[in-house]
Amino acid sequence: MIIQIIVAMGSVLAFGVLFHIPKSEYLYCALNGGIGWAVYQICKDYSFGPTASSLWAALVLTLVARVFSAVRKMPSTVFLIAGIFSLVPGSGVYYTAYYLIMNELHKSTEKGIETFKIAGAIVLGIVFGLSLPQNWFNRLGRLAERKGQKKK
Repeated sequence: MIIQIIVAMGSVLAFGVLFHIPKSEYLYCALNGGIGWAVYQICKDYSFGPTASSLWAALVLTLVARVFSAVRKMPSTVFLIAGIFSLVPGSGVYYTAYYLIMNELHKSTEKGIETFKIAGAIVLGIVFGLSLPQNWFNRLGRLAERKGQKKK
């Protein structure tokens, strides 16, 4: 599982480089992607299934992105979009199209519905995470600033 988390972090980092995320935020974006993937794997280990695991991972990932946003004084989308990259069900879309082209309609339908449920779960996780008041996260940012000033 550690190797998968490292690979997820690497893929998010590569995504960040490709889409010109500020260099100072590479580590935080990669960390967010790794946290999301770790939550996904932990949920799968506890037999949640891919849809519920994606929901919880996206929720945690969104909350972490909002914390990073408040602490780092950056838009949360910088951390959220890069971090969510590791959860996107790209292989599900591929296999849906593959089975459709190979005329295996039953498999295509099955995989397409599963992929749609996972994508919907990711969206719901993001919506639930964004529905919390921003001032909760701003307080965390102010606490981090105070700690930084006390160290100086």
